[in-house]
Amino acid sequence: MGEVGDGGEENMAAWLLGINNLKVLPYKLPPLGPNDVRVRMKAVGICGTDVHYLKTMRMTHYVVKEPMVIGHECAGIIEELGSEVKSLAVGDRVAVEPGMTCGRCKYCKAGRYNLCDDTKSLGLPPIHGSLANQLVHPADLCFKLPDNVNLEEGAMCEPLSVGVHACRRANINPETNVLIVGAGTIGLVTMFTARAFGSPRIVIADVDEQRLLIAKSLGADEFVKVSPSIEDLDQEVEQIKKAMGSDIDVTFDCAGFSKTMSTALNATRTGGKICLVGMGHNEMTIPLTSAVAAREVDIIGAFRYKETWPLCIELIRSGKIDVKPLITHRFGFSQEEVEEAFEVSARGGKAIKISLSSYLFSFSPFLISYHDKTKNERGS
Repeated sequence: MGEVGDGGEENMAAWLLGINNLKVLPYKLPPLGPNDVRVRMKAVGICGTDVHYLKTMRMTHYVVKEPMVIGHECAGIIEELGSEVKSLAVGDRVAVEPGMTCGRCKYCKAGRYNLCDDTKSLGLPPIHGSLANQLVHPADLCFKLPDNVNLEEGAMCEPLSVGVHACRRANINPETNVLIVGAGTIGLVTMFTARAFGSPRIVIADVDEQRLLIAKSLGADEFVKVSPSIEDLDQEVEQIKKAMGSDIDVTFDCAGFSKTMSTALNATRTGGKICLVGMGHNEMTIPLTSAVAAREVDIIGAFRYKETWPLCIELIRSGKIDVKPLITHRFGFSQEEVEEAFEVSARGGKAIKISLSSYLFSFSPFLISYHDKTKNERGS
């Protein structure tokens, strides 16, 4: 687990101590196990979940009850190997998958380890995260980066994995027209992935015109600005259908509210599919009978990710997905810059992904901020 260190040359980390109280303090690493590696962090992204913990000390049923190192979107360089590690070498640049599962339950054995009830994930209370100079992590969750994929892109594999898992769940292919509701980070990486999987037409909807303009510049075919009001639903669904110009085969709800799911249910064609990615509300009031029972619209969930890092790395390496435009802000790892990075990420606006970078400071990682990644989106 690690613990607060006693100063000197200790590893440093960003500790969440209370609401709006984030301090860079010493962090004593746990011992290196035989199947672990020690990684020098070089890129750490700020997720909307991280911001929400800072503002409220909780996310759904996960509550921060004691000081915790924050962060989970990361990449770095291997500095030490456990005695049994053969797949990596000191000096390798790696992207880190944050979730550690039991490997023994029925879900793990069936290959659906993202559903493991005993998951321990970086930055998920009470597990310490990755916003630190160094990290000890299982070697099999560290993935070597090709020469043409930089460490910033490696850190982006975490949010991109959400889009990859969602598109796999929805079976996106060259015959699938896609609607994405929510143009924040997860909506954007889902859009990137759907296109890489062959979707011929993608329409995106959001309440924020700035987000929509960014989505359009990054590859959406059309966008529709919607309102938070349920009263506008019927008119907006007609606008969305007109923008698509044909049937909507799959809708991704990347927000997770009653209004966004109602939009998805009414816009998706008979026999189509909805993938719920966002977790804005735990409970919703939605028109299930008319869509699901009468029109056989399937609803599926997408929770975290599984076996996505190799594909994410290949999609970036091959140029099929370019995540670099999402990285808009970079900060060093001083107390002042960490605080500023979180403030910028919380404000949203033109910020997409904020990064803390050792490219700027030789002793520390960097924070990346993605566009408006707010609490209503699923990062991990």
